Amino acid sequence: MCLIYDENRILVEEKVGTNYAGGLVFPGGHVEGGESLTASVIREMKEETGLDIVEPQPCGYKDWIQDDGTRYLVLLYKTNKFSGELKSSEEGRVFWLDRKDIPDANLIWNMRELLEIFEGDTYSEFFFEYKNGAHEPGKLLG
Repeated sequence: MCLIYDENRILVEEKVGTNYAGGLVFPGGHVEGGESLTASVIREMKEETGLDIVEPQPCGYKDWIQDDGTRYLVLLYKTNKFSGELKSSEEGRVFWLDRKDIPDANLIWNMRELLEIFEGDTYSEFFFEYKNGAHEPGKLLG
């Protein structure tokens, strides 16, 4: 997942296929076989946003334990270095959100907590514990 930003805006995606009408997330994707983590975020941002990003900086992660006991990791990157023309994909509509509009935006799936990781220095991890057969509410960790 990557936060693409400039001084006044952040890039968000109205993700297709969620249970949240108009729900906004930060673009992201999966690592392909034989691909580095950095190469995967550069590729995914091109595919989902049309933008060519450079120098994405790792800034944290979101993780949880799945029902089978394995750990799932979402790596968080950010960059304000990009070029190209913004273009939506089959994943969803992408658009610039003014920072002043963030408090009222329909950010879903813990995106507000992740924004604290993307933009601050206090936290680096958002973790969901798995206890008694269920996931506990997520926690920001430093």
